[in-house]
Amino acid sequence: MNEAIIGPSGSMRSPATRFLLALRIDPLLFLGLILISGVGLMVLYSASGSSIDTVIQQCIRLGVGFGLMLVMAQIPPRNLRLWTPWIYLVGIGLLVWVAVAGVVGQGAQRWVDLGIVRFQPSEAMKIVVPMMVAWFIADRGLPTSLWRGLVALVLVLVPAAMIARQPDLGTALLVVAAGLGGLFLAGLRWRWIVAAGGLAAAVAPVIWHFMHEYQRQRVLTFFNPERDPLGAGYHIIQSKIAVGSGGLYGKGWLNGTQSHLDFLPERATDFVFAVFGEEFGLFGGTLLILLYLFVIGRCLVIAAQAQDNFGRLLAGSLALMVFVYVFVNIGMVVGLLPVVGVPLPLVSYGGTSMVTLLAAFGIIMSIHSHKRVFAP
Repeated sequence: MNEAIIGPSGSMRSPATRFLLALRIDPLLFLGLILISGVGLMVLYSASGSSIDTVIQQCIRLGVGFGLMLVMAQIPPRNLRLWTPWIYLVGIGLLVWVAVAGVVGQGAQRWVDLGIVRFQPSEAMKIVVPMMVAWFIADRGLPTSLWRGLVALVLVLVPAAMIARQPDLGTALLVVAAGLGGLFLAGLRWRWIVAAGGLAAAVAPVIWHFMHEYQRQRVLTFFNPERDPLGAGYHIIQSKIAVGSGGLYGKGWLNGTQSHLDFLPERATDFVFAVFGEEFGLFGGTLLILLYLFVIGRCLVIAAQAQDNFGRLLAGSLALMVFVYVFVNIGMVVGLLPVVGVPLPLVSYGGTSMVTLLAAFGIIMSIHSHKRVFAP
């Protein structure tokens, strides 16, 4: 049984397309990622005060991320499936290490320091958790049963709770979203989903009790930013001013006043979409959202075309995770959601989250390119 790239005759493709396919890179998905990355570098140059050093550092991170994506695209999904439970156990072990002897930075205990490299195990769990859910459910038939769904839910909530205690509510949210995405795609009945939502609402007061004070302030600020306009509400107020002042077509690249006059905090990281909205307006923001929808849609198409349940569930849940990334970041920038510290994929400045996302896209490409071709 041979493995091959599915598609029309190679003679109908351009040399660039044939080259990408030979590397097991999906051309359409790769094109969308490159376009978003290009937009990200452009807006980052403006957000950083025209700092070419910041752009170069981001290019290096993108290079590492795309390199890891290429590596992940070469790994057959069947190998990932075999390794999944062991990777999950290693991930849980690393989270325990973080809780016991993790490195503290910026008031949070999230890092493991191996001397040569320092990293956040919680970032990897964004991929590992949906892998584990897909592995647990895939061989047991779809739609999944209630008890299997409950066991899978435990597999999601255990690492999410450990990450939330670091504290890192944004990453915990994404881990839960990725895991629940797999459960949703596994065919859970709607009455169970509605019941779970009701249960979550019922335990909300308990969750509030265990939240850190700064997390409570973020929720209260979401409902009324003007209660502390120079403190907790400052970020969101300035962000909404920036987005609103962009109007229909924006003020033009490098002409944003909120960012360049230092009114907008975290303008290169969590609130980079506010910079983009101010400079390119509603029209530019809509085009960027359509680019994200193109990438997410392509991932869902790949999930639908996967040849086994593991591939379908994993690719679909990773696609939904990217959707949650975009939805939460833009939602908090425009004041529709509380501020939870979720970056805008491939646009916000930073390395760990970007590399993790590109590794996820590499897995999706692997699922697409390692299709088995059956002789007629």
